[in-house]
Amino acid sequence: MTDTNDTGLLGYIEGKRHIFPLMVFYEDTDAGGVVYHANYLAFAERARSAMLNLLGFSNRSVAERHKVAIAVRHCTLDFRRAARLEDRLIVESRLIKLGGASLGFEQKIMRDDEVLVVIEIYLACMSLQELRAQRLPEELRMAYATYLDVNED
Repeated sequence: MTDTNDTGLLGYIEGKRHIFPLMVFYEDTDAGGVVYHANYLAFAERARSAMLNLLGFSNRSVAERHKVAIAVRHCTLDFRRAARLEDRLIVESRLIKLGGASLGFEQKIMRDDEVLVVIEIYLACMSLQELRAQRLPEELRMAYATYLDVNED
């Protein structure tokens, strides 16, 4: 999986970080034109799915081939500033933990260089049949291992 500067639908990988651009649409906001708080989680989910696709996988292919799904186990959000209608944002994602059956990400939602929201999210690999923790498929684990970034900057 090589780095790319394709700023299309999937964003791009820059070093060990995935950059996912998006625009705030009317449906993302409340009556005052401010992004509704739960939509930051949706933005982060889109970014993680896009990163997975850039790594050569999809949620569907992982489920069908390995009979597993990646589910949220724990999440914290730190709201710093509000995004507004038609803002151009980026979601910057970095993998901060790679366990046997888990992944951890730090995701920053930013407007230009201003950090609006910081999300720390931990995901668990679950078997689709028993709905219990299961080891990450090795090919997925190896793809993510390249992007493990435990250094704060």
